[in-house]
Amino acid sequence: MAASFSGNLAGQVTELPHFWEHTVGSGHATLALRADWQAQLKRAHDELGMRHVRFHGILCDDMGTLIDQSDQFIYSFFNADQIFDFLLSIGMKPFVELSFMPSCLSSSGQLQFHYRANVSPPRDLSQWSVLIEKIVTHWVERYGVDEVRQWFFEVWNEPNLTAFGSGKQEDYFPLYRYTVEAIKNIDDQLKVGGPATADNAWVDDFLAFCKKNALPVDFISTHHYPTDSFGKPGDDTETELADSTRSALRDEAREVRRQAGDLPVYYTEWCTSSNPRDVMHDDPYAAAFIMKTVLEQNGLVQGYSYWTFSDIFEENYFPSVPFQGGFGLMNIHGIAKPAYRTFEILHALGTELMPVDGQHETVDAWLVRDGNSATIVLNNFALPRHPIATETVTFALKGASAVKSATIQRIDLEHANAKRRWEQMGKPEYLSARLVAELHEVSELKTEPLAVASKEGQVVFEVEMPAQAVAAIRFDWS
Repeated sequence: MAASFSGNLAGQVTELPHFWEHTVGSGHATLALRADWQAQLKRAHDELGMRHVRFHGILCDDMGTLIDQSDQFIYSFFNADQIFDFLLSIGMKPFVELSFMPSCLSSSGQLQFHYRANVSPPRDLSQWSVLIEKIVTHWVERYGVDEVRQWFFEVWNEPNLTAFGSGKQEDYFPLYRYTVEAIKNIDDQLKVGGPATADNAWVDDFLAFCKKNALPVDFISTHHYPTDSFGKPGDDTETELADSTRSALRDEAREVRRQAGDLPVYYTEWCTSSNPRDVMHDDPYAAAFIMKTVLEQNGLVQGYSYWTFSDIFEENYFPSVPFQGGFGLMNIHGIAKPAYRTFEILHALGTELMPVDGQHETVDAWLVRDGNSATIVLNNFALPRHPIATETVTFALKGASAVKSATIQRIDLEHANAKRRWEQMGKPEYLSARLVAELHEVSELKTEPLAVASKEGQVVFEVEMPAQAVAAIRFDWS
């Protein structure tokens, strides 16, 4: 099947807001106090346009937010302030996940992750409400109500899973009620939402509960991964992906969009897989998966938060291996993975999506206009265990009287792929400064000239696309 496409620069424009830049994920609040975490987040903001960051555990014991000392509650928001001060200093804002439970409020000793987050419901919802009122009031006083109105308050994380609580609506829904009432009593324009579920769950039931009890909801948040077998690591494998479809996440988002009605939808977690140690996260496969997934969400979501921006991440343990399948767009040394470079290409796109004709089993094409410049995005992607091969792709461009020159950037096995060079080095576990510098250089997007041809009054581009590859063709036109 020929990979032939045509695009029209004079066609009807579809808006392409950069919704994928609204928020990006991280692991655990205390990591945000590290200098290397901060340096990598600033880079994600500066180079990828990320505007908010979301992480677990702002209320955990290791943040010191609330402790019980001699039967007296002591509140301390200093560490949280240090994080938020930093975010604002670099032009970012928090997407505040209100989690997990301070042990002095917890109803059980149910713990998660190696940093021992208490994920049980509160034993006293009124005391939980006091905590929320105190900390949000503090932020309003410290940063000003106009600033905090731009933040997002998300109640808990994946409450439908027993890994993060009881997994029962009868525990989560009252938690949401006490939380939203506490926040709205401070200022009714502060944004609060949920249900923050895994696998697109509970949206209808959550909205029905809020309607029945006259509770405000400013946005819907949920999560999805193509390997959604949460809590079953042994099932979270390529076998499951082989039974999926190339556009499964788009189809799921369409259903959530329908359920949400007029409310904004924010996916506050998604990734190539939900496995925290998956080699695909470090490979060009992730780049191709991200490009297709992001562009297929256009018109469905207001925010699409990739999990995560960095391998500085410690849910199971803190790794030392440079490429060990972590969620991050960057590894522990800040070396950009192919996934990072896809977001770099996305960030450089304009906001006018133009019509494209053509279809292929593994190749997709998009045309994005930005004034008198435009970008053709090509993607050759298949899920694991699905057939894929190198394809010769032709793209005929309509609506342009002249294209003088064009350039191409590539992400594939041979391009912007630092992991491959690391493997050729012998997979050293600890990197010298010289090796880090070399891997940084190899990870970069290279810009090369691309031949432009004319055929029957149209501009024609021809590109060889390896398996699991991304290419961006940029050109000026008149």
